[in-house]
Amino acid sequence: MSPYVRKVRTASGATAVQIVAKEHGVRRVVEHLGSAHDEAELAALVQAGREKITAGSGQRALDLESLVADSARVVAPAVVESKRSALLWDVLSGAYEVLGLDEAVGGDEGFRQMVLARLVEPTSKEQVPRVISGLGVQPASRRTLFRSLARCAGRQWRERIADACLSHVTGRGDLSLCLYDVTTLYFEAEKEDDLRRVGYSKERRVDPQVIVGLLVDRKGFPLRVGCWEGSKAETSTLIPMVEEFRKASGIEHLVVVADAGMLSAANLEALDQAGLGFIVGSRMTKAPADLDAHFAWRGDAFTDGQVIDTITPRKGSTDRERDQNVRDEPVWSAAGFPGSWRAIWAYSARRFARDNKTLTAQENRARAVVAGERRPKGIRFVTTRKGDQVLDEKALARARRLAGLKGYVSNIPATVMPASEVIASYHELWHVEQSFRMSKHDLRARPVFHHTHDAIQAHLTVVMASLAVARHLQQATGVSIKRLVRELRPLQEVTITINGHHIIAQPQTTQTAQQILNNLNAAGH
Repeated sequence: MSPYVRKVRTASGATAVQIVAKEHGVRRVVEHLGSAHDEAELAALVQAGREKITAGSGQRALDLESLVADSARVVAPAVVESKRSALLWDVLSGAYEVLGLDEAVGGDEGFRQMVLARLVEPTSKEQVPRVISGLGVQPASRRTLFRSLARCAGRQWRERIADACLSHVTGRGDLSLCLYDVTTLYFEAEKEDDLRRVGYSKERRVDPQVIVGLLVDRKGFPLRVGCWEGSKAETSTLIPMVEEFRKASGIEHLVVVADAGMLSAANLEALDQAGLGFIVGSRMTKAPADLDAHFAWRGDAFTDGQVIDTITPRKGSTDRERDQNVRDEPVWSAAGFPGSWRAIWAYSARRFARDNKTLTAQENRARAVVAGERRPKGIRFVTTRKGDQVLDEKALARARRLAGLKGYVSNIPATVMPASEVIASYHELWHVEQSFRMSKHDLRARPVFHHTHDAIQAHLTVVMASLAVARHLQQATGVSIKRLVRELRPLQEVTITINGHHIIAQPQTTQTAQQILNNLNAAGH
């Protein structure tokens, strides 16, 4: 005659939770606790039923008579008072504090909520209270949020956050190599101002935009974020960002890695003059001259993984430092080749297959233009001769000859860094690209709802802090921030009330959620 908790599916789709006792083969509903509409409410009602069964007699089950007597005094069903995604909030807040962001902004709660809400659901600042309250956390008022936003509009808060990020990275890894890249964020606005300007756009937009530069460590953790007017040349953003970071970090021997878009002669000279090392991607147009001697002595047949370590002229220099009559490639050094940089060219069979497929598609489009089947707009390998569109056979042959090659330019001697390490360091650029993707897509960095200079800068400060938390959690748990939120958000702590008694039911963690928590504990959280 032991009472137990029973779950019954109702016609409305909810799940009724009852305390039931069985006597002489007959089941009797002793008490109806309530109806659950999701897993969290169900867990809470089941927990309440179990506690009610054992109440008043330690851990011993109540007999049927005493339970019936108690139920006669019941005047109200169980009521779900609140739900809280405590697990998710604790994980996000813990990472925020571990990174020192709370201390950096003087414990500003409005800023914390804007940063963490962006990780859960990136939306406007107006919607932050909705996102926060949806987690069961008391939200800051909109007035408080906008006061916090005004306080972080200047450089001071972003510099403090950057210092906190630097301190975090300094304690856990090597900072001798940093990765840099830029992106553009556009505005759907008709008029330009001092920051939102029309400029070069890879997406060929003519909307006003801003340029955002991101400096990260070799794992993609943010170190510096910069914002400039949209008409500014992307290459001109590199030196200010690197010099600012170098001054803050006090690092003497720093290597900067950037893609070919940062390959301006002025940038390379400035980095070299500042005593900084660099590794940048080389443009394919440099390959024929750089490899001219190699082609003359060894032909244009390459083996998978082959590397040619040679030199490339600086701007304003000729290739006189490369003696075409010498079979062996020169070994670059600053003293031995003052008019050149070190150039490394690597061949990959997989890259060759990909390049060849691309070239075939481009050739087919070019032939379609020549045949009058396609409009001649920006088509490669089409040239004009005597007023006619013709296929540029020489350019096509030259491109096929170079298929599979990838070039790198550096001022680091082979005695300091072998070619394989230069190539590996450059390929870590995917970390900064991933951070940009996280910023632009997962965190929606584009300042859609901001129109003034200060508001845009403040918004990017929030995004930088969010990116730091996201990258930290991703590195600690091994899962993306998007998946972490998806796994932990449904695990809610539920508070229910039965006749004035409050009962808190904890969620049952899933296997994935438990693994996330285990990884965080292993990382020292």
